[in-house]
Amino acid sequence: MLIQSAILRQSGLPKPYSESRPLIIEQIELSGPGPDEVLVRIAAAGVCHSDLSAINGDRPRPLPVALGHEASAVIEELGTGVTDLRRGDHVVMSFLPVCGTCPMCAIGRASQCEPGFAANAAGTLLSGSRHIRCEGVEVNHHSGVSAFSQYAVVSRRSVVKITSEISLTNAALFGCAVMTGVGTVVNTCRVAPGASVAIVGLGGVGLSGLLGAVASGAGRIVAIDILQEKLDLALTLGATDAFLATSPDAAAEIRNATGGGVDHAIEMAGSARAFDLAFAITRRGGTTATAGLARAGTEFPVPAVTLVAEERAVRGSYMGSCVPSRDIPRYIDLFLKGKLPVDRLLSSTGPLEEINEAFDRLDSGRAVRHVVLM
Repeated sequence: MLIQSAILRQSGLPKPYSESRPLIIEQIELSGPGPDEVLVRIAAAGVCHSDLSAINGDRPRPLPVALGHEASAVIEELGTGVTDLRRGDHVVMSFLPVCGTCPMCAIGRASQCEPGFAANAAGTLLSGSRHIRCEGVEVNHHSGVSAFSQYAVVSRRSVVKITSEISLTNAALFGCAVMTGVGTVVNTCRVAPGASVAIVGLGGVGLSGLLGAVASGAGRIVAIDILQEKLDLALTLGATDAFLATSPDAAAEIRNATGGGVDHAIEMAGSARAFDLAFAITRRGGTTATAGLARAGTEFPVPAVTLVAEERAVRGSYMGSCVPSRDIPRYIDLFLKGKLPVDRLLSSTGPLEEINEAFDRLDSGRAVRHVVLM
């Protein structure tokens, strides 16, 4: 079938993207699903920093690539062997296909699925197949999803069936921002009721993490960002304290305000400076976690003596340490019960044709989450 899709052919083009147009809306040929694959109609797709990192070259991807990884969709066609889904089912996409049988999956660490990572790095689906061609040339899949398209063929292991009680626009946010942000708090850090938490970086993932801390019953929730408007939003979402990261004395101010630091400091900005600040405000015996994907080659210096003498822990969190089939329905249930109001993170919506302008707003910090409606 012939469809419209946003294709990235060259990384590192200059800003603003509204002028350089790194994403080109092209007509592509999409082949049908193979065994254990499904054809979906994309309903909504979030504009995320992980997409931006492919556009600006921070995290190179095999090109050309049909971009987009955070999405909701409707099942249109089932490949052979898919018996647990039906045409018309609503699904949320997982940006890492989970095979379920590799050593990591076998011990419950689906976010570290080895075949899934290999397929994403190669620009293929979990089976190793590609289904996108443009003018006779193969185009790579982004994270096994390629959500900035009218339709997509994906692995059955890349979709999670959801209830139709949630709108597909809101559901899209659960494919990355909510899964990563809430999962980092709940799964990676295991924040207990009454614990103190700091979130460094208040994009869609960071604010989702803040909502996760509220839902977990954290006693003190410290919001930290470089933009005052995001701090103001964080305070309305349940943060108890807010600090500008641009203050030269930010670390000391936060330590003083929290009586020596927080139990869990979570870096969500993807920068060494943000991680340094998170580590500096973690109290003795506390955990510093990072879910921000920094530019390739970025290093975080950690004093070895501090790790030992203060019994500190440093944790990485990918995909919120989630098992998508378990956690996405759980988080949606919390949303439907009013305990996880992620719809308040939705900054704006727009058509596929305005996607480059949407990435300009994301890059400037003006948008928390923009969702492309197909």
